[in-house]
Amino acid sequence: MKFLITGLGNIGAEYDGTRHNIGFDVADVLVMKNDTIFKQDRLAAVAQYKWKGKTIIVIKPSTYMNLSGKAIKYWIDKENIPLEQSLVVLDDLALPLGTLRMKGSGSDGGHNGLKSVQECLQTTKYPRLRFGVSNNFPKGKQVEYVLGKWTDDEFPIVKERILTSVEMIESFIFRGIQQTMNQYNK
Repeated sequence: MKFLITGLGNIGAEYDGTRHNIGFDVADVLVMKNDTIFKQDRLAAVAQYKWKGKTIIVIKPSTYMNLSGKAIKYWIDKENIPLEQSLVVLDDLALPLGTLRMKGSGSDGGHNGLKSVQECLQTTKYPRLRFGVSNNFPKGKQVEYVLGKWTDDEFPIVKERILTSVEMIESFIFRGIQQTMNQYNK
C-alpha cells in the first residue's frame, strides 16, 4: 500500500520560511521524523520510507507552485497511487493562522497550486490538508503577504501546528481521511 504526500511551495532560498512554503515545511518535518532525506528526482525532491507496513512517498515539487500539478500527476502515475491515497499540503489565506482543515475534495479557492493540481488530475476529488496562514494584509498586497516570512509572533504557532499537521498526515495514512477529519477538523 503506497501513499503520496505532497507539500506545496516554491524552490529557492528566497522562499524558505515564507507562508506560501508551509507545505514544504510540513513535508520537511515529516521526512526528518522518519529518518530519511529528500533526493532530487523528476519534477520534485522525493523522500521515501516505510511506516506501519505502508510505503510513504513525500514530494516537494520543483516546478514552482503554479505548476505543482505536473509533479503530482507524474508521481501518482509513476508509483500507481490511487487519488484517495494522495494528500496535498498547502497554505490557505481563508483560514485563521494555524487552523488546519483536511478535506477529501473541494474547489481551488483561488490557490494557484490547487488550480494546477485540478487541471492535471482533471478532478477536484483529491485529499488536501489546508494550513491557515490568515489574510492579515492590506488590500492589493496578497502576493507580498504569502511570499513574506513569518513574524516573531506567528512563528511559535506555526511551529506547533506543523507538528499537528504531521500527526494528521500519519492519521490519514493509518486511519483514513474520515476518522482524521472527525478528530482534527474542529
